[in-house]
Amino acid sequence: MRFHYNGRFSGNPDDLPNLGQEPNAVRFKEAEDPKKLSLIANGISLLIALVTFVLYFVRSRQPLNIIGSILSVLTLVPHEFLHALCFKDDVYMYEYLSKGMLFVVGSERMSKARFVFMSMLPNLVFGFVPFILFLIHPSWTLLGTLGAFAIPMGAGDYYNVFNALTQMPKGAKTYMYGFGSYWYMPEGEN
Repeated sequence: MRFHYNGRFSGNPDDLPNLGQEPNAVRFKEAEDPKKLSLIANGISLLIALVTFVLYFVRSRQPLNIIGSILSVLTLVPHEFLHALCFKDDVYMYEYLSKGMLFVVGSERMSKARFVFMSMLPNLVFGFVPFILFLIHPSWTLLGTLGAFAIPMGAGDYYNVFNALTQMPKGAKTYMYGFGSYWYMPEGEN
């Protein structure tokens, strides 16, 4: 993996790196505009946050842990690094803070299983594992708060996983082109 920090995303999908289109690729049925994707992801995030915060308060009956809140914000960049580690080739990180987003774009094709793993890894590490440990041990409010904040932060990843699981046939590969995700059947497998 070769990591590149490309700074602020311009909002123009044509500015993102790509390897070109596959001849028979199918675009995911997803939000095509970064602004619309941001609205969808932020809406999903708010719904998930409602659930995680209710679970936190029901289980702990304590206020949120200040240090856990701060740690959740500090995981934003490591979250993207964990995504990046799942790529074999070049990977580019962008910030689009005006839309509440940080993201990475990889310049390679990957299987559905690898794409799902890449999408979920940071959410497991920073969100679900700490939150499940808190649910088992409600006095661990630092982990509970970290998880309660970090799980909703993965809303865009969950959207991508849902699209991959519901739209990609077995044996398909996926890649990004512009701001869209595509799938295709590799030669000899369709």
